[in-house]
Amino acid sequence: MELVSQRAKKIMEGCKERARDAGLRFQDDSLEYIVTNRDFLQLSPKNMIPTLYDYWVQDVEVMKEQGQYELYPNNPYETVINTRPPISFYNDNNPDWLNVMIFYHVIGHIDFFQNNLYFRHTWDYDFAGKALSDKRLIAKLRSQQGRWVDYVIEFARSIDNLVGYYDLLGSLAAGEKKLNRVDFYFDSFIQEKKDSSIASYVTEIEKYNQFIRDYQKDGTARFIDEIKSIHAEFEALYLKAVEKREKGTGKHDLLQFISENSVFLNRSDNKWMISVIEMVRTTSLYFQPQIRTKILNEGWASYWHETLFLQDDRISGNEVAFAAVNAKVTSLPKVGLNPYALGMRLFYYLEEQANMGRISYDYQRLADQNHRRKFDKTTGAGRDFIFDVRENFCDSMFVNTFIDQEFVDMHKLFVVDKRLNKERMVWQYYIKSKKAKHYKQMVAESLYHPPAVAVAVDTDNTLMLTHHFEKKPLFRDYIAGTLMGIEFLWGDQVTLVTHEPEPIEKKSDQPDQESVPPEIKWRRVKYTMKDKKLTRMLVD
Repeated sequence: MELVSQRAKKIMEGCKERARDAGLRFQDDSLEYIVTNRDFLQLSPKNMIPTLYDYWVQDVEVMKEQGQYELYPNNPYETVINTRPPISFYNDNNPDWLNVMIFYHVIGHIDFFQNNLYFRHTWDYDFAGKALSDKRLIAKLRSQQGRWVDYVIEFARSIDNLVGYYDLLGSLAAGEKKLNRVDFYFDSFIQEKKDSSIASYVTEIEKYNQFIRDYQKDGTARFIDEIKSIHAEFEALYLKAVEKREKGTGKHDLLQFISENSVFLNRSDNKWMISVIEMVRTTSLYFQPQIRTKILNEGWASYWHETLFLQDDRISGNEVAFAAVNAKVTSLPKVGLNPYALGMRLFYYLEEQANMGRISYDYQRLADQNHRRKFDKTTGAGRDFIFDVRENFCDSMFVNTFIDQEFVDMHKLFVVDKRLNKERMVWQYYIKSKKAKHYKQMVAESLYHPPAVAVAVDTDNTLMLTHHFEKKPLFRDYIAGTLMGIEFLWGDQVTLVTHEPEPIEKKSDQPDQESVPPEIKWRRVKYTMKDKKLTRMLVD
């Protein structure tokens, strides 16, 4: 691994100038490294973060990747990580012209990382530096605690998708007002008193207004001083509410909840485990937006590498080679999903629609297809619109909002399914639907969607997990091992309530109707993990 040459760096700085002229916004500094295929194989299990903590699963992944590479050699073009400054890696097999194209792609990623609101919790610190600190901490703990460190990492990683990502974003929302004493008094303190009534609430409001009228400069402060003199517990309850609001409730962040409430972890000789759990949790939170914006991120980068590279005079003589590489990256498969291709085409489509004024109610209300085809207000707002999409959307919003029948028809998209040909004993693929709602559903089902699990504690210190069921069952093979790990971290028994499908019994005289799927009946079940033994029972 080595830094790119000064000549290549100079070319890349020229790419930055062209990108800024086109409207992209990103910080000046960046690091670029030339790496080999072996480097890619070794860094891939660490999400290309060289300083990420070591863990035995990563070594297994490296061996698996090396075996696959020997059978099917390939050359990854590049990768970029969202650090401060951003770091990108380029394959040493890439020719110079290809690195120019790739750097435009990288600039698209960097612009996305630094402007999309789903990444706003990553804007303030350098994750590579924090990862190095975590790596040193893990090495130190391993020398002191031995294999128990890896047990805690494994147990924490088994539930690292149950983190309060949206709670964290909510706490960082622009313009969020800090809880003040007046709001706390009227919104919480008064209403939670046993003798509270509407009349007393109105009386207190009038009392506050009178203070403001009598003491215009410090009326609020005088009112709060009187409240404190009447209610001695007010200040302590207020500070507790502020702390709870800043930390979040943790009711949907299982790792945070266990760290804060586990009696076992908060013993003096076990507190080191909290540091390990928090490391796993913060690492998961850091990568959450990348998982949730794959189509947007890759589509945005592909849009800009194609747009900017074709306008670059340094492409001269490499047009055919560029076309071949670009087609491999951005071609739409007939079966499956290519996030590069789908995202890029959606951005081109939205830019065209916005340029003609079609992202509007006037256009959407038109039912006549002839009128819709002729609709063109020539607003020229397409580029501004896709920049707004880049800033405010994630994949689920992007797909559900903008994939429509016109887009599906334009690119001849369809949903493919397969059925068994019993005569020839082979699987046959067929076009199941060409409707936008079905294609949208197919894409939506492929997106990252971790289960929503509410956390509570029973009177006997049982950790109760309730799965908010969304017609997708949990993977049963993982339940036993995951609950055993949670029981270890919690220090007491754990219960999980979820839904599972009832077994479908097919009668011998029932006709085989593959086109009509059987109706699934769901039943509520409760798992209990106690002393590393799992029991399962039906819940009415």
